[in-house]
Amino acid sequence: MKKVWIPLVVTLSIFFICTAFFQEYDLNKSIERGKEVYSANCMDCHMAEGTDPQNTYPPLAKSDYLKKSADTLINIILEGQTGEVIVNGQKYNDDMQPQNYLSDEQIADVLNYVRNSWGNKYPAITPPQVKALRK
Repeated sequence: MKKVWIPLVVTLSIFFICTAFFQEYDLNKSIERGKEVYSANCMDCHMAEGTDPQNTYPPLAKSDYLKKSADTLINIILEGQTGEVIVNGQKYNDDMQPQNYLSDEQIADVLNYVRNSWGNKYPAITPPQVKALRK
């Protein structure tokens, strides 16, 4: 009987360890959470559809600016941004205040939402990426 249980326990242990280790980050769940973070923290300026009809704030919908590295985008949320930026060929010169009160997960989630909504499609940003840049 022991000969049957030992291999079974070892096999199941290896299976669960591998499953936990290789579990893929769930981008869809992150995007769902990110929509809530966006609604509470970003929508006043960037609007519900990621575009400001008055062109005061840079658009997020179909934005070429989102092609920048994940680290750059994370730092914009953590540290804010001042000065001129060019998005889709148009100049914007309004400040964005730091949003560093958001958790690592919230920042990853909101970036995943923005980077995968309104015609955008980019790989996931994870909370450990945010944590690595937080000062």
